Amino acid sequence: MLDLRPPALPAEHGERLSDDDYSRDFRARRSAIRDGESWKLERLQHFEEVGSPSRDALARGDWEESLRLMEGRHEALREAALKDERHNSPFHRVRVVQEPLTPYVQWELHSLRQRARCGHRIRVLAAEAVAASETGGLLPELVVLDNRTLYRVLYDRTGVAEGAVRYTDPAIVTPWVAYLRDAWAAGEDVLSYFDRVVAHLPPPVTSTAE
Repeated sequence: MLDLRPPALPAEHGERLSDDDYSRDFRARRSAIRDGESWKLERLQHFEEVGSPSRDALARGDWEESLRLMEGRHEALREAALKDERHNSPFHRVRVVQEPLTPYVQWELHSLRQRARCGHRIRVLAAEAVAASETGGLLPELVVLDNRTLYRVLYDRTGVAEGAVRYTDPAIVTPWVAYLRDAWAAGEDVLSYFDRVVAHLPPPVTSTAE
């Protein structure tokens, strides 16, 4: 268990960004990283993703087509991983998972498995492992770039992105980097988790809400 109290993340100390501003800021800062590590924490069990044909196929209930479309990203994912290697800028992703899996998370784990096979660094952490960190509510959705810039990524109740709050104060960012390192260390490689938990599952049953 990750028996740690999560650091503070006061909204008044961050800068609110629209979804477009967050996307632009994220891309600019990430592309500039050299010799620095980054982190991503995903906690929610459902997101809506705009512009993903594979995700759209899942929403229609066409599981085979969803997986087929996912495979088309292989070369782009491999090139992204190689770029991180060239820049010595590893990006660590921690996915908190509750079982039984939601249709979205089952789909996402197929996506994360593909990413891992292309060289991306991804681990899975059981929701039970972060229970001690969530006595005051669920962990936030976070991205930290170059151990310097932290984004709290915001979503509405249906899982639609609503921008982010950006933090650059080391007094706020540094404790979260330490927390995410511990979360990463406590996680299981996504490939072994997939083989153990996901590979044998039947196609997820979606609904009109999905």
